[in-house]
Amino acid sequence: MARLAQTAGLTDVQQEILATVRDFVDKEIIPVATELEHRDEYPQEIVDGLKELGLFGLMIPEEYGGLGESLLTYALCVEEIARGWMSVSGIINTHFIVAYMLKQHGTQEQKEYFLPRMALGEVRGAFSMSEPALGSDVSAITSKAVRDGDEYVLNGQKMWLTNGGTSTLVAVLTRSDEGHPEGTAPHKSMTTFLVEKEPGFGEVRPGLTIPGKIDKMGYKGVDTTELIMDGLRIPANRVLGGQTGRGFYQMMDGVEVGRVNVAARGCGVAQRAFELGVSYAQQRHTFGKPIAQHQAIQFKLAEMATKVEAAHAMMVNAARKKDSGERNDLEAGMAKYLASEYCKEVVEDAFRIHGGYGFSKEYEIERLYREAPMLLIGEGTAEIQKMIIGRRLLEEYRFQG
Repeated sequence: MARLAQTAGLTDVQQEILATVRDFVDKEIIPVATELEHRDEYPQEIVDGLKELGLFGLMIPEEYGGLGESLLTYALCVEEIARGWMSVSGIINTHFIVAYMLKQHGTQEQKEYFLPRMALGEVRGAFSMSEPALGSDVSAITSKAVRDGDEYVLNGQKMWLTNGGTSTLVAVLTRSDEGHPEGTAPHKSMTTFLVEKEPGFGEVRPGLTIPGKIDKMGYKGVDTTELIMDGLRIPANRVLGGQTGRGFYQMMDGVEVGRVNVAARGCGVAQRAFELGVSYAQQRHTFGKPIAQHQAIQFKLAEMATKVEAAHAMMVNAARKKDSGERNDLEAGMAKYLASEYCKEVVEDAFRIHGGYGFSKEYEIERLYREAPMLLIGEGTAEIQKMIIGRRLLEEYRFQG
């Protein structure tokens, strides 16, 4: 992989961080990932190692105890981690979405209270937007927050909460009609609440229940859960940013970071699939020579490598656009769409190169084959990305007739 997915213009600090993460992935993640994944076991030792490396504070400003690095640095680290095991990248993704939302939208008191402990990994973040009947229609949220003196009372059921059990801070999006008259557009009557809780399952604080892990086809190890609020009382000072009605915009800002993350995960998984495919093709012999010497396999490897390179370039572009302070929903949507689709295709080609052995759990490609589909739906389906891309293109290329 010496030539693929290289990133020009990195600083010495960025290169040092990436080298450290790459070494950690090769030594601490890849050797144990498949075994832990098959057991659906939470990778506590790996998480502890990430804490020691300071990765939970990677994008948190230095004034709050973090490293103050860019989204690009974070995305490149995620790419490396996903190359080892995609579930581990999921553990830090939701944490960083919440940290980013706090940094961008939190009150000063909220930043000072949460960010230093998040930088150390003592507080672990998760965010909750989806609901059982919601799908991609965020405007259909039914979870409700009602003001009661100095508190809000939250009721509703949330779904697909990554790190639901292990997190201690959840950013939860609900409806809150306070101050928003009837007929207000749905996205203008949503509020994000910062909900602190104990790690674990069951009733983790009065009025808040995490039922247990959802059994999944892939993306194992990391806990994916529901979240049930039944009379959950939250102080008014835990409204993100201190003002209701801004939750939709806060969440969408965080999701843009999440889409760059998903693109980076797709790049990392595709890179690993290519590594496995090109290695196996040089070891497996048919008709008297390594299958890598057959033209059909060379064509497949060429297509795989080109897709890895293209997805990486788009992911880097989306991250740099966000870091510049510019709107990047178009670039993030394109990167997420392309990287997730290409990841699926590269993984399937590597699976085909392995032949029958790709179907065996003894081979790592079997795990990647089950993991790749999650990227097609995480942080918005391909169809949602195409809607975003199409609308933005029409804004940019408005007909002047």
